[in-house]
Parts: sequence; C-alpha cells; structure tokens
Amino acid sequence: MARPVKPKLVRESPKADYFKPRGIPMSELEETVISMEEVEALRLVDLERLYQEDAAREMGVSRQTLQRLLTEARAKVADALMEGKALRIEGGNYILREGAGRWRCGRCGDELPTPPGRRGRGWKCPFCDNP
Repeated sequence: MARPVKPKLVRESPKADYFKPRGIPMSELEETVISMEEVEALRLVDLERLYQEDAAREMGVSRQTLQRLLTEARAKVADALMEGKALRIEGGNYILREGAGRWRCGRCGDELPTPPGRRGRGWKCPFCDNP
C-alpha cells in the first residue's frame, strides 16, 4: 500500500498562473505544468533566500521532500524556457494560508474551521476529505 500524500503548507499563491513566450500563438504552444507546491518551494528558496531546512519547515515537509520539489520545479522551468513552452501553475495537494490564522484547502477551496496541525500531519479537509 502506497504511503498517503500529505498536503504541503503554501503561504501565498502567485499573481498569475500562466506564462507563455511572446509572439507564439497559444494554439502552437506546448505546456509544462508545475504544481503549487513546486512554485512555493522555488519562492521560499530562490526568491526569499531561505535555507532549505527553514523552507522545508515553512512548508511542513522534510528537507528531502523540499529538495525533490525544487529539483522537479527547476527542471520544469528550464524546460519551458529552453523549449519555448508555456508554463501553467496548477494542481497539487496543498493548504493555502490566507492572512493571519486563515487557511484554505487547495483542492476544494473551502476555508478551514481550524488551522492544520504542526506540519499538516494527520490533517484532512472536513469538506472534501483531502488527505
């Protein structure tokens, strides 16, 4: 039996969820899809300049999981840039923080009545059963 995937903690969503090369019509573009957790890992490590251990703590994951997310995200971004593909941010298993003490399920979008436990362990969305 596979280990259940636990939701990652995401502090903020990006202002745009789609990027494309200029001058190429949408109908001619291939897409690369990057998950919200991968974007959050990039934001924390590459933009906020946090150490990986600190970034992992922020997301409620192990340092090894953060490293895997970073490796996948960087490969996808490089592929999109070098191959002239569109980059779409979508999906993932995450809990979105919305201001002080407010959390929202990344799957169904409902606001959570209580914040998830430390590191999201044992958390399930009461609305969609997001594990």
